[in-house]
Amino acid sequence: MSEGTISEIAANLEMSATNHRHERVGEEIAHEINAMLAGELKDPRLEGMVVVSEVRVQPDMKHARVFVSVKGSNREQNDAIKALEHAAGYIRSELIERLQLRRLPEMHFTLDTSQEHVERIEQLLREMKKDKPAASSD
Repeated sequence: MSEGTISEIAANLEMSATNHRHERVGEEIAHEINAMLAGELKDPRLEGMVVVSEVRVQPDMKHARVFVSVKGSNREQNDAIKALEHAAGYIRSELIERLQLRRLPEMHFTLDTSQEHVERIEQLLREMKKDKPAASSD
């Protein structure tokens, strides 16, 4: 192998590592916020089933959309998002310290409704299956 080829391979490996950095940072942010939800954040609006399901960090690392799954009424869901927004300063400072990042993306908390969509689709499929007559085996 020539030296030029080795340096090209090294450059490509380094580039692919940095290309996925935002994804790894997103996974770490989700993990750490879930740890905080498990015991450090004492807001009563965050009690119960509040879980960060996904964090999508933009490749430029300036913004992160934090998807939060909340079991409960619409009011409880909205209250949980408000509580996270209220605690954003604390969460941000903890993440900077824990993840050893110079700059942390600006976080935007969003209610994750994907599970509700899955449940609705499954319900519709069950209803279609129930309404469909059984195929005769001739």
